[in-house]
Amino acid sequence: MAPSSDINHLSHPCIFGDYVSSHPERKSGFMKWLSKLFKGGPNRGRSGRHLHDSSEESVSWRVPSRALDDRGRAQKEKEDLGHAMSLSSSEDSKRPNAHQGYRWGEGNGEDYGKALHDNLNSSAHPPYAPAPFYPNEYRRICGGCSQEIIYGNCLGCMDTYFHPDCFRCHSCRYPITEREFSLSGKHPYHKSCFKELTHPKCEVCFQFIPINAAGLIEYRCHPFWSQKYCPCHEYDNTSRCCSCERLEPRNTKYYGLEDGRSLCLECMESAIMDTGDCQPLYHSIRDYYEGMLMRIDQQVPMLLVEREALNEAIVGEKNGFHHLPETRGLCLSEEQTVTSIHRRPRIGGHRFIGMRTQHQKLIRKSEVTAILVLYGLPRLLTGAILAHELMHAWLRLKGYRNLNPEVEEGICQVLSYMWLETEVMPTNYQNMPSTSTASSSSSSSSKKGAKSHVENKLGEFFKNQIVNDSSPAYGGGFRAANEAVNKYGLRSTLEHIRLTGFFPVV
Repeated sequence: MAPSSDINHLSHPCIFGDYVSSHPERKSGFMKWLSKLFKGGPNRGRSGRHLHDSSEESVSWRVPSRALDDRGRAQKEKEDLGHAMSLSSSEDSKRPNAHQGYRWGEGNGEDYGKALHDNLNSSAHPPYAPAPFYPNEYRRICGGCSQEIIYGNCLGCMDTYFHPDCFRCHSCRYPITEREFSLSGKHPYHKSCFKELTHPKCEVCFQFIPINAAGLIEYRCHPFWSQKYCPCHEYDNTSRCCSCERLEPRNTKYYGLEDGRSLCLECMESAIMDTGDCQPLYHSIRDYYEGMLMRIDQQVPMLLVEREALNEAIVGEKNGFHHLPETRGLCLSEEQTVTSIHRRPRIGGHRFIGMRTQHQKLIRKSEVTAILVLYGLPRLLTGAILAHELMHAWLRLKGYRNLNPEVEEGICQVLSYMWLETEVMPTNYQNMPSTSTASSSSSSSSKKGAKSHVENKLGEFFKNQIVNDSSPAYGGGFRAANEAVNKYGLRSTLEHIRLTGFFPVV
């Protein structure tokens, strides 16, 4: 597309006309020029050009009477032409030869007159049909091919002239035949091509985004993915990915989970669908905590659950603060019976079907009963949720009690963000406040292999969600905790929270 800053939404008219170099026009132009040449002998300037009055612009030639025979007319023309050339030559011979900038020839006037006389009466140039001569100011040069427009139709626009086939759209390169066109800088466009380049299209329905009642183009745009779409798609039941928040395009089918959520194709590539598949990730994050010298001694059960089971557990949980409108993880401290996903579902069409679940009674043995995570999320998002909930578990097991939501949720979000950084950009982990043991843990984590571009992009999105969260507890708490950790380090910040219940003053 062409940059919007360079685009002018203007329509300009094309003026079509005929430019015919006919025989009478060429004859008249030549006669005028020849008359000026012969009449202006005494008035010619030093540059060799003729000075003339405005009355000389209209010159008429008397045509011999038809009563004269052809021989008498031809003889008289020869005599008149010879007399005029002799007179002009004699006048030139009277002036000095110092200025030679514009001369008719090197010989005398009689020889030149004879040559011109013979040329005009040759078979190639019969009487009254001389070779055309056009001064530069009367020539028309095509602005497209830079060739002279000699005959046929011509088109006048943009202060120049074009052959009709040379006036072409800068986008599609086809000739512009309409009476109006759009202009961007010096480049013309078909009005339809100009709209295609400048008018935004919806990335959901692929139609031009409509103009509202105020005459403006109104659309929605995702702040991270820059997905532009019509406002109507926010309430017309268009599917939205439960992980990355992108709307489902009309030419792509998202996968439907059994609890009503949708999953886009990119997020599905690394989605974790059951509790067994999640165990390796869960243990690697526990190792990450151990590398940060924050060992979790208790073997806390971890279960992947559906949305309904998670919401039921939230209702039964007396402690904790939950992220709305949808909570994706929970650190459970009450004794409950939870339905977990025992075996992953299979794909049927564009839906997951046949999921097997089992009921598990969770008995409280300490301050932490279990960790619950929503199933069907990409690996990096699942890991970020686990890192957050494990921080809740660590705080409870270490005696951090009665913390306000901004402090507890804020420091848990910091640990989630730190883990994402080690996964998305392992080389940056060395800049974080940590011990050598933690660095070695990060190195071992990075040995799993480089992430794909899609997974790295998703990781950046999840980090962006944490940084730009608008809620007071999760967003405001994270920003306050992150400032404290960056200034004083993680260990000093946690010790200050244990003693005072607040973040150290930054």
